[in-house]
Amino acid sequence: MTVLALGLNHTTAPLDLRGRLAFGQEQLAPALRSLRERLAAALPEAALVSTCNRTELYVATTAARAHEVAHPAMEFLANHAGVPASQLQHHTYLREDREAARHAFRVACGLDSMVLGEPQILGQMKQAVREADVAGTLGTTLHQLFQRSFSVAKEVRTSTEIGAHSVSMAAAAVRLAAEIFEDLGAIRVLFVGAGEMIELVATHFAARNPRGMAVANRTLERGEALAARYGAQALRLADLPQRLHEFDAVISCTASTLPIIGLGAVESALKARRRRPMFMVDLAVPRDIEPEVARLRDVYLYTVDDLSTVVQMAGEKRHAAVERAEAIVDAGVQSFSHWLDQRATVPLIQALNRQADDWRATELARARKMLAKGEDLDAVLEALSRGLAHKMLHGTMAELHAADGPQREELAQTVSRLFLRGGARAPGDGR
Repeated sequence: MTVLALGLNHTTAPLDLRGRLAFGQEQLAPALRSLRERLAAALPEAALVSTCNRTELYVATTAARAHEVAHPAMEFLANHAGVPASQLQHHTYLREDREAARHAFRVACGLDSMVLGEPQILGQMKQAVREADVAGTLGTTLHQLFQRSFSVAKEVRTSTEIGAHSVSMAAAAVRLAAEIFEDLGAIRVLFVGAGEMIELVATHFAARNPRGMAVANRTLERGEALAARYGAQALRLADLPQRLHEFDAVISCTASTLPIIGLGAVESALKARRRRPMFMVDLAVPRDIEPEVARLRDVYLYTVDDLSTVVQMAGEKRHAAVERAEAIVDAGVQSFSHWLDQRATVPLIQALNRQADDWRATELARARKMLAKGEDLDAVLEALSRGLAHKMLHGTMAELHAADGPQREELAQTVSRLFLRGGARAPGDGR
């Protein structure tokens, strides 16, 4: 089998393109089924990893069909993003076999993340595996690839300090807010959404004891549950335009495919605030806040890409941990490649077993006929053993007689390794 990884991330594609290519969790399984129908027999296994910073398609297929997959897969992703495949191709990468495994392992470890060592990606990859399983596109090879990536990630986290000095997006948002407001204890903070990222940001802001906090979510019950944990107020998302002016800081991260905070709403909020500044962080991909908001004079709007500079400052302190993590990844890649190579010989092993069974059945049938005729048992056993030995060696002998020159010498050495393990040597073998 051949493993391919086709995708883009925060280092190869701008935020807007990443947003266009993002798949919601509910879209993963249907998308995989659609891709499998499109490629039919050429695509026995596939999985999609889609986060705010990357969309990657992992495929396992036979080596003979690998060339049939890459271009249609690119077309599939381009269609989803609504852009020409030629445009998307400029921002994507294609990895194969060892390099595909290396890439998956580095992603799982957080070595390929915007926030070096961040742990959220591991959960997102596990979700991708579950969705591929639901779609019926998770086969043995991809199952091995991802399970090994999870094992490598676990070893990296337990035996290195790659995450010890990590500055997450949540911590970076608080740090930026502190640069704009003299006292975070005097501001009101609004969190839009109620997912894992918002929970992380809320935890960091709550530690600074702001004057007030509120959670706005499409599902009020979920928003109320999160708000209750931090002593915050819960709002309906529909009430956001009328309440936006009450908040000094707004952090948004939802799964909406369209912006939920528009330019007009922010302009109205600024007017009601009498031009007091607003700090806004859009952690969503696609965007939750219209990009035009960044042009407003009294708004400080940051996206996930803007926060990357902040989080990378801590990354410089972890070179030793990264080197150790890369060594663990290398060992994982070597192990997976060995397993993949072994898998490649499975059809041959199965064919050999079938052939041996056929020979055994033929000789047994012959022996039973000899016994039925009353022939001597020792003579029957002798004939049985000679018949099996002849059948096993016939093809090898024929190849040796047909080979010439260097080919014959090479074949003789191979036959010697396979059949003469007890110490005998092929003629001319000087070892």
